[in-house]
Amino acid sequence: MNKAPPSSKLGRSTITGMALAKAGASKLGHKARQWARKDDDREAAQEQHEAELGRILFRALNQLKGSALKISQMLSMDSDFLPAGIRRELAKGCHQVTPLNRALIHKVFQREFAQVPEHLYGQFDSHAFAAASLGQVHHARTTDGRAVAVKVQYPGIASAIGSDIRMLRGILTTLGLGSDSMPDKDIIDSATAELESKLAEELDYEHEAAQLNWFERHQKMPGIVIPRALPELSTKRVLTMEHVDGQHLDAWLATKPDQAQRNHFGQLLFDWFWYSVCELRHLHADPHPGNFMFMADGRLALLDFGCTRAISTEFTTAMAAHWRALLMPDGPARGVALLKSYIALDLLSADLSQEDFDTQVLPALHAVQAWKIQGFEKAQFDFTDKLPYPAVTDRQQNKILARAMKGYHPDMPYFDRAYLGLMHMLKSLGAVINTSIPWTTTGEKNGNNK
Repeated sequence: MNKAPPSSKLGRSTITGMALAKAGASKLGHKARQWARKDDDREAAQEQHEAELGRILFRALNQLKGSALKISQMLSMDSDFLPAGIRRELAKGCHQVTPLNRALIHKVFQREFAQVPEHLYGQFDSHAFAAASLGQVHHARTTDGRAVAVKVQYPGIASAIGSDIRMLRGILTTLGLGSDSMPDKDIIDSATAELESKLAEELDYEHEAAQLNWFERHQKMPGIVIPRALPELSTKRVLTMEHVDGQHLDAWLATKPDQAQRNHFGQLLFDWFWYSVCELRHLHADPHPGNFMFMADGRLALLDFGCTRAISTEFTTAMAAHWRALLMPDGPARGVALLKSYIALDLLSADLSQEDFDTQVLPALHAVQAWKIQGFEKAQFDFTDKLPYPAVTDRQQNKILARAMKGYHPDMPYFDRAYLGLMHMLKSLGAVINTSIPWTTTGEKNGNNK
């Protein structure tokens, strides 16, 4: 069993201080050694250095657990924010953690309901069947016999968000000093502030219950199941929802489904993403495969609505224009349309000249742009052929992009995270699906922000 993560200011500050010292020493040593290396060796050394910095950051986040480990997961999915070497190390936070023992679970229930779970439910299994970064899930039955899943938050982590974010901001700022591959301080500050805001939402299970029930009421897409939350058995630290029978992705793939089944669920996943963006204008923005259940009757259930995002009309309009520009034939008109779309998305400054964009920025973005539109140039695509997300490893290109980047639209990280998660799942499924979407044909489909 796992013990509670350090919750005292001193304990967490000690871990933070050690990580900052190690990151600073690693950076100084790397810089000194780079002077003596030949040009051909510097690229490999830079990648190794990024991996070491990622390991330092991950070790600190993993020791802190809770919100810090969730930060690790979220950053690993933000494809354009951190160098690839750091993201690969942070992706280790996507693995499950060891569940807490019974006494700590009872402590949470005593604080939230003033009674132990065995008195609150008709039946409660004290052994968690799932454990993640912020909490763990137990099987239970209500007093009237309904099967439910009960998510219990680890004690003490909500109070640590502020210190964890300050630790992250300090390490990232340290890494960025003198670096041409890290975003500048203003972008780091903006990104970490947004992380802090969303983590506060994810740690509020009353908010998640409201989001679950909003999606359950408003979504009308056939084949999608969203369990209903039970507000009377939910608080800020405990969430009770309807139980859903199904298998997570890895378990379902282990049953060796045929290609027709893979295609069916792949299409459901793909259609659900674009339905959420274009119709609901709300995103389920936590793309971890463990948040999807493959049901025996062919339906797909969605879990964990702690991280959601209402998408603005301004953003979807700008993204629709961006995707249409990406799919234009190469030529001057495409360059003009792309620059305009990047400016509308707050990624590039309006002061950037068309010539500088065409000759410097556009070539550095070529691999990422090709990855985005792979699969959308024909009506159907076999995701077995989907390429991995391209890492920009060329130092000069990293320098160009870091210098040109202005920031990003506040909706962008949630769209990118959900889209990248979708691509990973479709690749894992090896699905062959219809990839026609409104953005690549007649423009954005009108929807209501309900």
